This record gives sequence, C-alpha cells and structure tokens, in this order.
Amino acid sequence: MARRSVQPPVPRVATVTGLDGRGRARVTVDGVSRAVHGGLPGELVVVELRRGRRARPERVSRVLAPSAERVVPRCPHYVVCGGCSLMHQAPAAQLALKQQRLLDQLAAAGVAPAQALAPLASPPWHYRRRARLGAKLVTAKGRVLVGFRERGSSFVADMATCHVLVAQVARLIEPLGRLIGGLTLSRRLPQVEVAAGDRGAILVLRTLDPPTTGDRAALRAFAADHGVTLCLQPGDEATIIGLDGAPPPDLTYALPEYDLEFAFGPTDFVQVNGPLNRRLVAAAMALLDPQPDATVLDLFCGLGNFTLPLARHAGRVIGLEGSAALVARAAANAARNGIGNATFAVRDLYRGDPGPLVPAGTRVDQVLLDPPRTGAGRALPALAALGARRIAYVSCNPATLAGDAAELVRHHGYRLLAAGAVDMFPHTAHAEALALFGK
Repeated sequence: MARRSVQPPVPRVATVTGLDGRGRARVTVDGVSRAVHGGLPGELVVVELRRGRRARPERVSRVLAPSAERVVPRCPHYVVCGGCSLMHQAPAAQLALKQQRLLDQLAAAGVAPAQALAPLASPPWHYRRRARLGAKLVTAKGRVLVGFRERGSSFVADMATCHVLVAQVARLIEPLGRLIGGLTLSRRLPQVEVAAGDRGAILVLRTLDPPTTGDRAALRAFAADHGVTLCLQPGDEATIIGLDGAPPPDLTYALPEYDLEFAFGPTDFVQVNGPLNRRLVAAAMALLDPQPDATVLDLFCGLGNFTLPLARHAGRVIGLEGSAALVARAAANAARNGIGNATFAVRDLYRGDPGPLVPAGTRVDQVLLDPPRTGAGRALPALAALGARRIAYVSCNPATLAGDAAELVRHHGYRLLAAGAVDMFPHTAHAEALALFGK
C-alpha cells in the first residue's frame, strides 16, 4: 500500500484580534476564526495552516509586526511546554488582561463592581509550590523525561529546568529523569507530584510496580543528596507512604503577618502560589476588617488558610468544609497556633439544601467564601439567609464568580462593592479574583 504523503503546512498572514480564555491568539485564516499559540493582540503574524480535512493552524511561526507588550520568553522550553501560555507577554500586560477579563465577565452578568480593586500581582518566577509532572521513558531519546505535558499533547515535554516551579524542585528536573531511568520500574512510574513548603519539598512518585531493594537504595541516596523527601504512591492518595513505610511527613508554610504557621500534607489543598497567598490573605482581611466583637463564617475553609488570620482579629470564627481530612487539619493548625476562638465542622455545601450553616440564634457579621472552581452554588441561599453585612469572595474561577455575584445581587439584597483580579498563575491565562459584597 502506498504511504500517504505528508503535505507541508501552508503559511498564512493574519492579524491577532484578541486572546481567548486559554491565552491563545484569535486570528481569521481563510475566512475562519481560529485560535493559535504565540500571538498578542494587534500583531501581524504568520501562522502555519495544516492541510487536510481538519486543517488548522497551531502556532505563530513568525511575527511581522510585534506588539509593544511582547517580550522574549525566559524559558527555553516555552515553545513546546504546556505549563505556561503567556510568557511571551510582559507580566504587567498579563495582569491588565486578567483584570479586564474579570471586569468584562462581571459586566456581562450585569453586576459591575462599584470599585475596581488594584489587581494582586505575583513574583513572576519560581512561585509554584504544587504541581503534577509527567514521567516517561522515551526509547528514541534513550532516557526518561520529567516535566509538564507538551502544549496540546499528552507527551511529556523535554525539559531541563522550569522557571515557575519553586527553585528547589526546578533544578531537579533532569536529575529526576536520570534517577527514574536507573530504576527497574522506569517504565512503570508515570507521575511525580510536587509539594513544597517554606522549608523543604516532598516528591510523590506514582509507582505502578513495587520498587526493588536496589531501587529503594537509589531513591534514598537521591533524597539525601538533594535535600528532598521522596514518597511512593502505589494506589490512590490514601496509599502514599515514605520510603521507610511511614506516613508522609508534614510540610509547613507561614503567614508571618499573623504569627501563624500551617502544617499540610503533600496532597492537601493549599494555594499554589505561596508569595501571592500572603498578599491575598492580607487583602481579604483588609476588605472584611473583622473586629473583636464580630462573628465570622469561613465557608470552604480548607485547612484554615483564612480562618486562622480572621481568628487573630475577630471574636469568633466558624469554619465549614466538606472534607473531613481538611477539617481535622484546620483544627490541628488552630491548636498548633494557640487559637481557641475558631471552631470547625464538616459540612457538604453542595447538597440541594445544606440546611442552617450555623446554630440557631448565631449572629454572623461577616463571611469569607473560598469555593472551588464550580462556585458557591447551592450554598448561596443559606449563606444569604444569615444576613451578614459583608462577604469577601475569593474565587479561582471568575466565570462562576460572575454567576454567584448575579444571584447575590439580584435575589439576596447584596451589592458588589469591589472586585479585582488575582494573578495566582503568572504566564498562564488562568486568573483568580477577590470580590467584596455588602448589604
């Protein structure tokens, strides 16, 4: 059978009209609107159009008229790696883009804020303390690759370092590949989970086969040489163990402004960006301004990231969270820091009717709301029934924030007083937000 010839891509010149929600440039090629990687608004670019039934351009191959916002990407792997999507845009322009997108989404929902908060910027490099990296033995390259997935592909990117991972882990990309390549289970170790605290990092290796005695010796030597803790995960998250068979140790991070230190496990939810988390907590505290006689409710409280700072100023804080493990963490962190005015309870906030959120007769003055990407959803009516005078909403998805804001404003008597973007993931299109509602 004759082999089908591969036709070369066809170059097309196009003008970038904007960026989509994934940071891709919007262009019109042959009368069809398409999304490509690597362009910025207003630029005249050349895109390579694949021929065939599913013809589509994938990236900008040349920039004919660059934007003033364009910068040279710092990372040499940026063209291939899918971990970042906007490193070719200046950080200040990225932040302005995310701020404008948030305001546009709120306006589209009919709930423009009375005040636009200044967006919260992050240090641009080595900010990421949580990540999930792929690992793959590539026979053609004769070695194991460790890194993020390639853009638009399931393949592991060929990386030597990473400019967004915390520095201690970023410099271990290639050494990890050599370590895994020398193990008997080099073909059966597909993932490395990264968790870093203020002092130290844990790397959780997903192992589909048990390591041999020689493998364990190599893993221990690597951990000692590089000052990290290695753990094994043969099944789900409940199976994670240290190399000695003991449960994984805790990591910690501090919020020094509130004299707090938090303990967390390698798979516990924490804000990915440690430096920005400190700014975010301070901003939320400033918006709520809890007083010594106030009772504050923290919904989706996690391990107490906002609850405990609130407890330093408020008279009483109640934290509700759907995960029993995180509630136990929050209570332990309160005890660790000598906080006695914070209580925690497990509550499924996604039930059709979550019921009363606090005991009858409890006056709630303020609320801190930090829901997952799906938003607060069914908890909103029960929340609104409390009549709290102020709600600070920390959102990891401005689209669901806009929907929840519309419900609070139209059906529950609140006003959107202020909102601003939070750049939790620099060099990506992902944006978070902080908003304040008042009666």
